[in-house]
Amino acid sequence: MTATRIDGKAIAAALREKIAVEGKKLIDETGVVPGIAVVIVGEDPASKVYVASKGKAANECHFKSVEHALPADTSEDTLLSLVGELNEDDSIHGILVQLPLPDHIDESKVLELIRPDKDVDGFHPINVGLLTAGAKDKAMVPCTPAGSLILAKRSLGDLSGKSAVVVGRSNIVGKPMAALLLAESCTVTIAHSRTKDLPSVVKAADIVVAAVGRPQMIKGDWIKDGACVIDVGINRIPAPERGEGKTRLVGDVDYDGAAEHAGFITPVPGGVGPMTIALLMANTLTSARRAAGLEDLDYAALLG
Repeated sequence: MTATRIDGKAIAAALREKIAVEGKKLIDETGVVPGIAVVIVGEDPASKVYVASKGKAANECHFKSVEHALPADTSEDTLLSLVGELNEDDSIHGILVQLPLPDHIDESKVLELIRPDKDVDGFHPINVGLLTAGAKDKAMVPCTPAGSLILAKRSLGDLSGKSAVVVGRSNIVGKPMAALLLAESCTVTIAHSRTKDLPSVVKAADIVVAAVGRPQMIKGDWIKDGACVIDVGINRIPAPERGEGKTRLVGDVDYDGAAEHAGFITPVPGGVGPMTIALLMANTLTSARRAAGLEDLDYAALLG
């Protein structure tokens, strides 16, 4: 068996096109321009690249995009004051504070100040609670799990009754991913690095979501024949074959080994990553539509 490669890059591009159409329609019909503000503190290179890609995606979707780049020594009070101003700015529907923040700033204090209806990352405790309580339609859902779910549904169709294992228990991916799969009527196991006999647990799953942060930890022979493998991991490892000091990106799954067993599998890069930014745009549009008194869109259905 050779797995079908899930092209997250192409699916994300198609979704962004649909969001752009719906964004333009919202502007034309209501005058509401979806607005997103991204706040970055410091000079982390990876964060700067990610912020730039968010800005580009926002412009493609006809959104208002604002970037606040603050120096690394910015005080916590200054950052909290900025978030407070963005909360009150009616032209901003999504506020995203790029993580990680410098050590002297309390991340939880900043994230909890963002208004839940503008929390397009889905990290506010109120959004976490709504999702966990099964009120997904009232929450802002974290972008990476939401994108991962779309990829799984496009591969397998109806997920009801399927066995799913999420390897990883983070608040950003593992826990919300489990809540989303439960909402699809899957039987869900949250596993992690300390799970006893992890290979057997993974082997039982129709859907495997890998979000543990360890390069190629999940081996090919752990994967059930025909399973759908969603690899959220992004790890940089040495690549001496490319030259001295060179590196390459890999996921949490041994892709080549898993592809011999899986029915569907996401690559790294080019799988879940592009979906994260597409769903950030989707959440911003959702916030703008709610502000205009309109119903939410079903983004999976938009893709057809």
